[in-house]
Amino acid sequence: MLAPMRYVTLPNTDLEVSEVGFGAWAVGGKWWGDDVRDEDSVAAVRRALELGVTLFDTAPLYGHGHADEVLRRALGKRLSEVTVATKVGVRWDSSGEHAQSDLSPTFVREDCEASLRRLGVETLDLLQVHWPCEQDTPLTETLETLRALKREGKIRHFGLCNYGAEELTRALEAGDLGAFQTPYSMIRREFDEALAGVVLPADAETARVGVFAYETLARGLLSGKFRSLPRFPKSDLRARDPRFWGTRFFRTSRWVDLLRQASVRVGEPPTALAAGWALSRPAISVVLVGAKRPAQVEQNVRASDAAARPEIIHLLDRVAAAYRG
Repeated sequence: MLAPMRYVTLPNTDLEVSEVGFGAWAVGGKWWGDDVRDEDSVAAVRRALELGVTLFDTAPLYGHGHADEVLRRALGKRLSEVTVATKVGVRWDSSGEHAQSDLSPTFVREDCEASLRRLGVETLDLLQVHWPCEQDTPLTETLETLRALKREGKIRHFGLCNYGAEELTRALEAGDLGAFQTPYSMIRREFDEALAGVVLPADAETARVGVFAYETLARGLLSGKFRSLPRFPKSDLRARDPRFWGTRFFRTSRWVDLLRQASVRVGEPPTALAAGWALSRPAISVVLVGAKRPAQVEQNVRASDAAARPEIIHLLDRVAAAYRG
């Protein structure tokens, strides 16, 4: 029997969300292989809802907006009962294969309006900047546009993704930041170097902003299912990810054996342990974990309980410390 999901209210917001969020990149159907089917995606989203997940993270990038359409279909009338976090700023080239971040006021508004239409809502719960602007728009200008959209009722809160410590500090000083999203896992720890100190200074009792950790499973590398060198189709972005190549993969795979051993010892799947460890970190509010099928969701949601069990986290701390990238 699955333990109940736990929930957290993001600092400086009225957003109460599940500690484990559903990352919707894969259900967009592009860049994640040939086995992504809408019927499976819909079933996965609905299973997440049944198991207490109330945060669904999407983006225009995910299947050129198809992930939004999947969420709308899967959630139906219950869309208003959950928190949908989306993103802004992706401008495609003419091929539709390459994107740059355009955070000019005009494009931020256009992108926001397009998300509202796809999701079929009047207000977006959380609109995040997907990554820093590549068209030279100052961050202050982008933030002011987001504040204007908030005043107009088109978004409730806004946040940043994939920014460094200096930019995050400036955004926090300007106020109103609702969330910050960043990659973080047992084997990807850049967040600890400076960002964690910005979010949760040593002299602070509470975090300055809620943090969504994504890629907590390192694109499935920490799921424990890859016991030999995987072969991905060209349609899967992992075919171009060096972490799944040769020597680097085998070196990480040997470390993943420790995670598998911990899984057997505590009776939890590796996915729950990897995501649960990330969730247990003091500055992390939520872990975002993707899924193509309901069975994967059922493993992922166990991270909430794993993160709350000191004996598991103590064991995982030792496993994490053994990783040598």
